[in-house]
Amino acid sequence: MSTQTAPKTGQERPVTAPDIRARKGESPIACITAYDYCSGTIADQSGADLVLVGDSLAMVMLGHEDTLSVTMDEMLHHTRAASRGVKRALLVGDMPFLSYNLSTEQALANAGRFLSEGRAKSVKLEGGVGVAPQVKAIVDAGIPVLGHIGLTPQHVARFGGFKAQGKTAEAVKSMLDDALALEESGVFAIVLEAVPEEAAQLITEALSVPTIGIGAGAVTDGQILVYHDVLGMFDRFTPKFVRRYGELGELCAETLKRYCDDVRHCHFPTEKHTLHMDDDEAAKLRKIKRPKR
Repeated sequence: MSTQTAPKTGQERPVTAPDIRARKGESPIACITAYDYCSGTIADQSGADLVLVGDSLAMVMLGHEDTLSVTMDEMLHHTRAASRGVKRALLVGDMPFLSYNLSTEQALANAGRFLSEGRAKSVKLEGGVGVAPQVKAIVDAGIPVLGHIGLTPQHVARFGGFKAQGKTAEAVKSMLDDALALEESGVFAIVLEAVPEEAAQLITEALSVPTIGIGAGAVTDGQILVYHDVLGMFDRFTPKFVRRYGELGELCAETLKRYCDDVRHCHFPTEKHTLHMDDDEAAKLRKIKRPKR
């Protein structure tokens, strides 16, 4: 993979799914999650190429133990909010648990909702061979699809927890079959989560579409991490493959503590933060009789 300098941020037009696909083997693709207007705006201003409204919001925004509890309506609510802040990056909506598994008709209808109601530009599905028909139907309808294999969080019950995948040659062969099925179905890129670098390299080299790694080493065509993990705002657990670039959770708590202390010690608000009527209106106000109690 080339290590040439990535394109300058703030490009003239929004990033599209074909733009991401065309980056295969070129400059690495930088991706990040976001879940509302504020995080979407910040992620977009960072110069990210792709912003995913991930079903990880179930944990980092809603406090659930896994991703299985988040609903279509909740995903659409957060995607629509993020869309108001994401203007340049490709905005991808993450299809939640059982929103695409029952039939191609169900998958197509819900994918369409992400574009029409959520204002996303594409969707992401977890799975390989088993969801290839749904992927093809969605792509054929004109909706770009981002694939996702390896550790697929919606399958944690089957995996027995958040466990790395592809630890054996046989498992990697099955994963490769999934990747090729997704490519054949028309995905523009595939997320590889929590797999050995050797497996990621084999799959990356076998595909004509980019791979986006999260815990897949440096051999993929791009990387994605969760917004709250990068900023140090989620402390329940930190996967081995995460690099915390800041500790904003601690900074936010300390900042809010200063505010609370100032309120309790009457240091806020000060005159600087206080509004006043003009003198004439204040004089009229003083003439108003206060009601007796």
